[in-house]
Amino acid sequence: MRLPSRGTATVIALFTLAACGGTSGGGAGGAGGLTVAPNWPLVNLDPHSPRADGATASAGRQIFSRLVTLTDGRYEPDLATRWRTSPDGRTWTFDLRENVKFSDGSALTSADVVDSVKRIASLNGPQAASWADVTPKAPSPGRVVLESKKPDVSILGKLTALFVTPAGQAEREGFFTKPTGSGPFKVQSFKPNERLTLVPNERYYGTRPKLRKLVFRSITEISARVAALRTGEVQAAWGLPDDQLDQLKGTGEITVKAVPSFAVYTMWFNSGRPAFKDAAVRRALWQAIDYHSIISSLYPRTGRPADSPVPQGVPGHARQTPVTYDPRAAKAALDQAGFDYAKTYELQFSGAEFRQFAQAVASDLAKIGVRAEPRDKEKAVFLDDLLGMRWDINLQSLALDTGDLAGNLGRLYPCAAGRTGYCNPDLDTILARAGGTAAADARNKLWGEAQKIIWDDAVGMYPMFVNIAYAWRGDVHGLKTSPAFQPDLTGVTVS
Repeated sequence: MRLPSRGTATVIALFTLAACGGTSGGGAGGAGGLTVAPNWPLVNLDPHSPRADGATASAGRQIFSRLVTLTDGRYEPDLATRWRTSPDGRTWTFDLRENVKFSDGSALTSADVVDSVKRIASLNGPQAASWADVTPKAPSPGRVVLESKKPDVSILGKLTALFVTPAGQAEREGFFTKPTGSGPFKVQSFKPNERLTLVPNERYYGTRPKLRKLVFRSITEISARVAALRTGEVQAAWGLPDDQLDQLKGTGEITVKAVPSFAVYTMWFNSGRPAFKDAAVRRALWQAIDYHSIISSLYPRTGRPADSPVPQGVPGHARQTPVTYDPRAAKAALDQAGFDYAKTYELQFSGAEFRQFAQAVASDLAKIGVRAEPRDKEKAVFLDDLLGMRWDINLQSLALDTGDLAGNLGRLYPCAAGRTGYCNPDLDTILARAGGTAAADARNKLWGEAQKIIWDDAVGMYPMFVNIAYAWRGDVHGLKTSPAFQPDLTGVTVS
């Protein structure tokens, strides 16, 4: 299965900025070491946890393995060497690679895959709903069977987000401080919110990493992250905002590359709160915000106005009618709906990169008398509050890294998911049909119908597609950018 190729058109900007020499800094650079500063702080290494996020997945692809991966729009073998599905689409069979070892020397078998599926389904994490109706079985050590209650043509996409951990080990206290995996690297040390240090896994079955050491630094303040890149304290960073890109000029040789991502700035309304239960209110609030001006002023390189709840380039993306900025109409609609202007509504987010955006949104809402208070929460608190529905408006960047809309629409918007307080039985029916329809045209038509309902009912506001700005120093070679904030670092060398 292949997603449409973007080719060279996917590159929004490519600048090679040369200046007088930089410093070697205090990172892992030199003698084959690399220090990177991702866009999110790394809080935990448990890929199945409710607190798992983009940073967890980025580290997870270095430490753990998956049955299949998504590379340049194609599902490729990883732990699984081949697979087949039953005619009714309910049973998928995977043959595993032989002689795979975890980093501690123990054998990886089908029992580990089964345990990982059961574990991710049992936890209230981001991927749990994707596996609720799937029963994993291990008929032999080298074969895994996944049986679904209904036809499921999205299994391959789901598996790209399923990292395999050793059976019976994940619940052991302290396991994810220094977890055992089968990926290209293994953990040397980990201090949450500060530093993850990885070294090559000598038992890895694939091409061995060329780096002697890989360090993930958590630097939450963007200006500090850019300063560390300029001085050589880190050699690569990504998720950098527009207002910092020009500051990379003048110190050392730095490459900046901005590419379209599979991410959408998403601002869900908590429809379980009385203030946001009415779709007319949610649409009016969307209409009150001048997103085009916000994007053009704050994100001229890393933002594009969105036309759907899901990213462009993904099969099933359907363009929607833009929401026109009209504060007078918005105010009139809110007045008619009896909106409570006396209350202050929390606009929660996590991370400095969202701060200016949230402030701009709050400023526009204030112009029509709506009080929105931006709240920047520590990542773990943000995730707990997000899942616990303790928020009014939630701002995040939702990335679709599975290549299949079942990993976005099918996972987040059914009534049973409980992610937004919004429940629409008609939408549930469409999503269920899409998840079980094998024919691409019919399936994409259903995804389009679902997007129209979500957009027109303003389950959230979907203002911006994200371009990811990657930056790396001149001594870094072979870094492969990713549309999902998960660059491939296995082939990187540092001169």
